[in-house]
Amino acid sequence: MKPLTGIKILDMTKVLAGPICTQYLGDMGAEIIKLESPKGDDTRHWPPFHADDDGQRDGTVFLSVNRNKRSIAVDLKTEAGRDIVRKLAAEVDVVVESNSSGVAERLGIDYASLNAINPRLVYCSISGFGRTGPLANTKGYDLVLQAFTGVMAMTGEPGGKHIRVPLSPIDQATGLNAQAGILAALFNRERSGQGAYVEVSLFESAIGLLGFNLQRSWKHGRAPEKSGTGHESLCPYQVFKASDGDVLIGVANDRLWQGFCKAVGRAELAEDQRFATNAARVQNSAETNAFVAEIVAKRSIADWVELLTEMGVPCVPINDVLEIADHPQTLARGMVQSYDHPVYGQMRAVANPVSFGGIERDLGTPPPLLGQHSLDILAELGLSADQIDRLVADGVVTASNKSKE
Repeated sequence: MKPLTGIKILDMTKVLAGPICTQYLGDMGAEIIKLESPKGDDTRHWPPFHADDDGQRDGTVFLSVNRNKRSIAVDLKTEAGRDIVRKLAAEVDVVVESNSSGVAERLGIDYASLNAINPRLVYCSISGFGRTGPLANTKGYDLVLQAFTGVMAMTGEPGGKHIRVPLSPIDQATGLNAQAGILAALFNRERSGQGAYVEVSLFESAIGLLGFNLQRSWKHGRAPEKSGTGHESLCPYQVFKASDGDVLIGVANDRLWQGFCKAVGRAELAEDQRFATNAARVQNSAETNAFVAEIVAKRSIADWVELLTEMGVPCVPINDVLEIADHPQTLARGMVQSYDHPVYGQMRAVANPVSFGGIERDLGTPPPLLGQHSLDILAELGLSADQIDRLVADGVVTASNKSKE
């Protein structure tokens, strides 16, 4: 049995932060009902697409963060649609939403309204800048927050242009923060018997990521500059150019420095007061990196990886994402797996990075089609066939049961 088996979650989020949160909770055994608009999650329409010959298609971003969910498509602009949310809220343990500030209150699906129906409900609200403060009504996306919070200002090569971190780290961190808050609230509910309101935002997640950068900035009295692959507090700790390409060498402490010096036949450098300690190497970083670069340039990437790894010094090639997806370590840990989608056929996906002893890591069910489970979910709420048909006919609910045998 997975840890969250028996927990039921209503997911009213879209794009990345909320969906990755609920996907991870679903991976851990929770039942996820994804409530979408009749047009579907925005990322269903972001290219590139997986598609079939009949025009059914979904974007790859959507497919990456929506497995282990059932989809019901509901028009929340209608009172009947909002009534479906209230019925679901009465039965679930958790609601997660990412509406613009004020929208949930206007629709009557905010925490206060749903808590009145279900006092044990854990309600998680995700926003761009938080629900209060001067920017509460400002829309926030990962790229916007990278620029606004200083992440972009310190990313890239010294003197270079601003660069976006392509992992969407702020979106993903927000999803993980939401997950942590939800799990803590569920744990506390076991003691108190009461639900809770949990709030996270991209803004606060970004500020949270700046912890050690702000600490050193306060110490220096200036913001960090772009440092490429280097690190202000460690040296040598960056990419160097080998004879046939780039290689990353990470000397994170003095023991590793001693191993590096021994490996390259320069044991005396480990005793040289200019380089003997990490603090000294950082103070003399230009000189340190210069002679390390000179040494590294004389041999190939493969030579350095073999030699330094044997000495216990971190040294790795610069892989691309396709190379790491097929790396023996990735496969050994089960982090990339295959599954059969009912429409798009066999696909690959990244598994949940958390594993539990005695539970085999698996992908579970594939991402749903828009409204694929609408009829089943309504029936589970106790609606009659006639009531369900009326909701579909009135455009309140969209249903799609398309599949390939």
